[in-house]
Amino acid sequence: MKDVSILTDNGVDLEKALEYLGDLSFYDETLETFLEENKERVPNLDKYLKDQNMEDYAILVHAIKSDSKYLGFMSLFDIAYAHEMASKANNIDEVKKEYSKLIKEIDKYTELAKKYLG
Repeated sequence: MKDVSILTDNGVDLEKALEYLGDLSFYDETLETFLEENKERVPNLDKYLKDQNMEDYAILVHAIKSDSKYLGFMSLFDIAYAHEMASKANNIDEVKKEYSKLIKEIDKYTELAKKYLG
């Protein structure tokens, strides 16, 4: 059995996540999918930002936001939500200004998930 305290001690709202996902087995599957999808999402976020393609950026950050909510990554959810709103408003300056914060938070939860999953 995996040590859920790795998640809960680091701010993951596992209780809320399990309300959405039902059980730890499905949570773990969803977490693995999140990690796998982010291998493409993060480089694409960078590309879309460089290309100033806010339409596709908004789609990706929306997906990250949604996954974060289901996984209990509430601080990432909040940051991704702000990015989604800024990109939908075509506010490139705001997205650029806060981009490193988003990536740092994604990296934080990626490492946490890897540690938890072993």
